[in-house]
Amino acid sequence: MRSLHWLRPTSITSAALLLTGMLQLHAQEKQDITFEQAFRGKATDITKPLPVIKGWADATHYLEMRPDAGSGRMQAWTVDAATGKSEIYTAPVDGPSVEVREKDIFYKSADGNTARLTNDPQEEKNPTLSPDGKYVAFTRNNDLYSVEVATRKEIRYTNDGSDVIYNGWASWVYYEEILGRPSRYRAFWWSPDSRHIAYMHFNDSKVPVFPIYSEKGQHGYSENTRYPKAGDPNPAVKLGIVPTTGGPTVWADFNENDDQYFGTPFWNKDDGQLWIQWMNRGQDNLKIYSIQPGNGAKKEIYNEKQQTWIDWFDEVPFLSNKQGFLIKSDKSGWTHLYLHNVDGSLKKQLTSGNWTVKDVIQIDEKSQVVYFTARKETSARFDLYKVNMKTGAINRLTFGNYNHIISMAPGGKYFVTTYSNLQTPGKMALLDNSGKVIRELGDGRGSKYDSYNLARTELKTYKTRDGLELPMTIIMPVHMEAGKKYPILISIYGGPDAGTVYDTWKLSSTQQWWAQEGLIQVAIDNRSSGHLGKTGMNYIHRKLGIYEIEDYMDAAKWLRSQSWADADKICITGGSFGGYMTVMALTYGADVFTHGIAHAAVTDWQLYDSHYTERYMDSPAENPEGYKQTAVMTYADRYKGVLRIAHGTMDDNVHLQHCLQFLDKLENLNKHYELMIYPGERHRFEGLKAAHSLGETNRFIYHNLLNKPYPEH
Repeated sequence: MRSLHWLRPTSITSAALLLTGMLQLHAQEKQDITFEQAFRGKATDITKPLPVIKGWADATHYLEMRPDAGSGRMQAWTVDAATGKSEIYTAPVDGPSVEVREKDIFYKSADGNTARLTNDPQEEKNPTLSPDGKYVAFTRNNDLYSVEVATRKEIRYTNDGSDVIYNGWASWVYYEEILGRPSRYRAFWWSPDSRHIAYMHFNDSKVPVFPIYSEKGQHGYSENTRYPKAGDPNPAVKLGIVPTTGGPTVWADFNENDDQYFGTPFWNKDDGQLWIQWMNRGQDNLKIYSIQPGNGAKKEIYNEKQQTWIDWFDEVPFLSNKQGFLIKSDKSGWTHLYLHNVDGSLKKQLTSGNWTVKDVIQIDEKSQVVYFTARKETSARFDLYKVNMKTGAINRLTFGNYNHIISMAPGGKYFVTTYSNLQTPGKMALLDNSGKVIRELGDGRGSKYDSYNLARTELKTYKTRDGLELPMTIIMPVHMEAGKKYPILISIYGGPDAGTVYDTWKLSSTQQWWAQEGLIQVAIDNRSSGHLGKTGMNYIHRKLGIYEIEDYMDAAKWLRSQSWADADKICITGGSFGGYMTVMALTYGADVFTHGIAHAAVTDWQLYDSHYTERYMDSPAENPEGYKQTAVMTYADRYKGVLRIAHGTMDDNVHLQHCLQFLDKLENLNKHYELMIYPGERHRFEGLKAAHSLGETNRFIYHNLLNKPYPEH
């Protein structure tokens, strides 16, 4: 660093003037990004890509994808973790694969050859290779099949698929809320030895139909979906196990007509049994049963109860040789690891304290160590740790005040971390299992990083009315003027355990543009977002949305009190649950927020699906006052300010019904609002409609917050 002793001032006043002049001169030497860079994708070179690590070839070699100098295509290289020596990796990186093309299943072998496995006018869905690679399971017309790769012979396992009976294909509420969107409706699972397929059988006949209208064509049409709203009958579900080679289904010993849920099952490789998660309709009692594939007999392994609700387990890691299994539970108020014997009895609680375990990365049984990620140092960052299963000793393996994303080698000898924080673009390093850095692999800081007037993102905290401390991030304008007040745009989501405030690099060209234009950009998390563990989430039970909006109001009040804040321009925006928070902000919190942009907003929890809503609210019959208290319509008479509402007409998640019932209330109260309807769009806008929505959002910001025209480029 260049010494400045020769510029030493003679007084504090002259020092301040000198420093101000130097900073202004330094800023003038730098440049702002352009509109084309912010909104048209023109490169800034503020950051650059990190190495593309595809995983690990074995315990000591990771796979890196590099562009081939001749063809430009990506070529896999294997890199020795210890020495850094690399060579071209000739084996297929991803192995054999299957996909649906022209409604049929195509198989691609490890050597790249392609074969068509099915030839049927009806479309096959979710083709999934067996672990031994000999079969492909799939669904067709809501029945479950497989096809043998070598012979193309099809095996049909079920015959009762219809418009209300689904085999291996999830009912909507299971897809959305239990199995998850990444399942793509797949509800079947291969056994590790490829000898059996477990699947769910759904009967939607008692689930109410909700019509979703399309305006297409001369007469339009209705898309009728089986969608259980809060308090409605759910699908009846059975769990079956069928031999891969065919034969009758063995049904697990449950009564499909009981009001219950089943979660993702897990095969126990040691004994070949299927472990299934079960939950009551109230979602405050979770059990794990072991199912015998031969006769369907069940045995209770695990039983957990909570006063509020319980979330499904994403995984149940098994130790080999029937030594037990791990449970990641938040029953203490914070998510921690529990080691159980194979019969279900608790052997040891491995972690404890007011912090949250995120994922089990790997179990090293030889060393009796569990590697896991957690928010232990601070709730805004993730680190890698190891805990000794015998002593309970915990060691942090990652370093610095960074957020870490981990890829660990089989056996746990090495790991790659991609790390960053709000002020530091992503970097990548290779470490060993003691936390020693072997070498740095990449730095995302681009060649022009120092050439721009970059906005800084700061992590701050705010206090709620009842004394809780929660985080927010603030991006201040890059050309702030003393004494000037600036508009504030608050971006939120707000759903339970779905925080958005983390100490990780996020700065985008669009955010940089808004900072140049004089917009203060804020992200806020509420008490249920995960920073306070399950303890924070439990507040919201039976009144989903009230504590959350009050937390946002408390944060916004702090922002309004700052000397640089324009209290007449406090805008909030979000989609889905964030849309709900936005319309609540302009009604329940209308004395704090002045503007809002709500996308696909929930407005009344009675209109949303059974599983999600009742987890937090119980049923409308059990909690009528809670449903009234959390409905936006209850506070419509308080609405003031400027609210923009956007919704897709074919949203199959948060139905347009939410929007229309709220608008009906506003119109009856003679309230002004802005509306953007997107014909044919679902819960997330895509293509041209997404571009239009983004453009209209930008225009809203320019017109209402910046008071100048939207740049026409």
